[in-house]
Amino acid sequence: MHEGGQGVPQDTVQAHMWFSLAMAYGSALAGAFRDELAKQMTPAQIAEAHKRVREWKPQTHEQRPSP
Repeated sequence: MHEGGQGVPQDTVQAHMWFSLAMAYGSALAGAFRDELAKQMTPAQIAEAHKRVREWKPQTHEQRPSP
């Protein structure tokens, strides 16, 4: 979604973060997408994506906004 701007503004840094998290949770395909996306990014953007991965914490059900 973030990579192509489908339903949300295009954000390569956010997309890289989500692909990295998916890869960390076992998605081999996410790693390939992340590596391809990184070719279009600056070193500063990649560093920001890595920072967001380190800072990311899953939300519990109670923390999620209600529809």
